[in-house]
Amino acid sequence: MYSPIISPRSIDAREAQHRSAADGRPVVFWRSGCKYCIRLRIRLGRSTRQLHWANIWRDPAGAAVLRAANDGNETVPTVIVAGQPHTNPDPGWVREQLFPSA
Repeated sequence: MYSPIISPRSIDAREAQHRSAADGRPVVFWRSGCKYCIRLRIRLGRSTRQLHWANIWRDPAGAAVLRAANDGNETVPTVIVAGQPHTNPDPGWVREQLFPSA
C-alpha cells in the first residue's frame, strides 16, 4: 500500500504548478485510498515519475485549486495539462501527454 507506485511522493500544488510551468509536465491532483488514483499510478508504471503529484488531503491550497477546476468538487484524479483540467482521464491519454508524437 505504501509502495512508491501506489502512493506517489507528493509536493504541494503551488510547487507542482510552478514545476509544470517550467517543464510542461502535467500535474495530478490525487488523494490516498482513491482506487482511480491507484489505477492511474499502476497503469502509468514508471512514467508516473514524469508527473507532478499533489495530494489534496495534505495540501488545503491544492484542494482549493482542485475544487476551482471541478465546479466545487474534489474529484480525483484530476490531471492539469497546459492549464486545462481533465477529470479521471484514461491512463493511456495521460501517457500520450507525457510523450506526444512528433
